[in-house]
Amino acid sequence: MLYWLNTLSDGGDFFNLFRYITFRAGGAFFTALIFGFVFGQPLINLLRKKYQNGQPIREDGPASHLETKAGTPTMGGLLILAALTLSTIMWARLDNPYVWLVLFVTVSFGIIGFVDDYAKVSRNSTAGVSGKVRFGVGLVVSAIAGAVAMYLHPEDLSGQLAFPVLKDVLLPLGYIFIPFSMIVIVGSANSVNLTDGLDGLAIMPVMIAAATLGVIAYAVGRVDFTEYLDVHYVPGTGELLIFTAGLIGGGLGFLWYNAPPAAVFMGDTGSLALGGALGAIAVCTKHEIVLAIVGGLFVAEALSVIIQVLYFKRTGKRVFLMAPIHHHFEKRGWAEPQIVIRFWIISLILALIGLATLKLR
Repeated sequence: MLYWLNTLSDGGDFFNLFRYITFRAGGAFFTALIFGFVFGQPLINLLRKKYQNGQPIREDGPASHLETKAGTPTMGGLLILAALTLSTIMWARLDNPYVWLVLFVTVSFGIIGFVDDYAKVSRNSTAGVSGKVRFGVGLVVSAIAGAVAMYLHPEDLSGQLAFPVLKDVLLPLGYIFIPFSMIVIVGSANSVNLTDGLDGLAIMPVMIAAATLGVIAYAVGRVDFTEYLDVHYVPGTGELLIFTAGLIGGGLGFLWYNAPPAAVFMGDTGSLALGGALGAIAVCTKHEIVLAIVGGLFVAEALSVIIQVLYFKRTGKRVFLMAPIHHHFEKRGWAEPQIVIRFWIISLILALIGLATLKLR
């Protein structure tokens, strides 16, 4: 919206700054950050007043959670969603279809998560909306996103799967790209959801991944950068840097209240929305495989659950003391802040590896 202020410029004044994505990304970051700081505590107070029992805690989870986390309000993801949506609409070019596509996926998954969180707190039960229903609606949303992305991509990239490092290799998927996109987006959403089990554990890796994908989106959206880096040019994706900047700003505002001990949980409202956003950005920028590297922590969390369930069904025994894997380390005696910070470090390392793929050609 504010982008159009550049039309007031004569080419050398303040309004000319609104032409630049980097300037508007900074504006989106600070807008979302200030929004989080201003409205964070009022939202927490409202959630505490309306849902006094807070988020229901699983009885089969770590015993310490029943004591330390009981009564903590959930649905804090509303703060992040509101902050990043407002900042994106304010600072991004609203004639850019990629911006609306990612917002569509983010808000849609946020609604799915909100309905699930609301069902839990209103019934005071850990059983929310049926997993099949959540999964099914998520597939529909991601199918729409995959089809639209396929339509928006340049003709030489539409329906193609790009590989990191291998610059000249494209796998022609055709319309199979749509179900592939569904796997990427839904898988990303649910992987982040599984990671959200300790105070501050999910939000920092999400911000790290978003920052990485934002840099990638900016790079692949500029023809000069793509020529230098020898990566595929996807015009228009640079505006997604503004979305990721808003996500980081909103995420930091939320982390202020989510740092151990958390005053609020993001809930499925936040985790599904943010995970879906990461998947959508990866699909838009043709960096789906790089997302698996950058979001390797989320992949590991999801795989730990899959391995645990399959192995238990087959043998009646467990591979991990508890899944997702962060609970395994809790059971082994690691302190919660120790797990959280070490997982943050792993996320940062994976993000750097993901960025390195831009130049390793």
